[in-house]
Amino acid sequence: MVFYFKARPEVGDYTIFMGLDKYENEELIKYGFPEDIWFHVDKMSSAHVYVRLHKGQTIDDISEGLLEHCVQLVKANSIQGNKVNNIDVVYTPWSNLKKTPSMDVGQVGFYNSKMVRTVRVEKRINEIVNRLNKTKVERKSDLKAEREAVNAAERAERKQHLREKKRREELERLEKERQSEMRSYKGLMVSENMVSNKQIASGSKSLQELEDDFM
Repeated sequence: MVFYFKARPEVGDYTIFMGLDKYENEELIKYGFPEDIWFHVDKMSSAHVYVRLHKGQTIDDISEGLLEHCVQLVKANSIQGNKVNNIDVVYTPWSNLKKTPSMDVGQVGFYNSKMVRTVRVEKRINEIVNRLNKTKVERKSDLKAEREAVNAAERAERKQHLREKKRREELERLEKERQSEMRSYKGLMVSENMVSNKQIASGSKSLQELEDDFM
């Protein structure tokens, strides 16, 4: 099961979610989206909380309000972290999560530690946690199928863009050819390059002259 929460409207239309247990977390790690940002209480056990940003957004686009929602939710879902003040929460893009065969179920590392950010959470803010819990929806999700569907849609979009690019390039090629033909035609029609029938006749030998030449 995956638990889904909705952020307050004033911080934007964002979905925050987390797995039921470490096995569900394993699926979230495996089938995440590039727009997902992962949160966890530092050096303590806690839920794996994610926020899904909008397409094209990065970790730098997380507002203070949205960040507060995420860190409060992860603190509230840490047995140890929920009991104490002044804890640290780490967060990083899903793409930076590293999983190796030797790791336990639900355990992760990082490809690049410089991409991991830390925020201090002084205390639990019940107003935020309670409000998030009121939006909580539990759903059995086929994370693999969801990810494959997105991949298929992205592939189709890339193919469409490629077809459109090739079509534009073909139209541009045809237009260049047309322009080249027009320039050539105009060159032929320049009056300085034209010769009248009279000029042709005056510059040509007569039939008698040709006969004389032949003889």
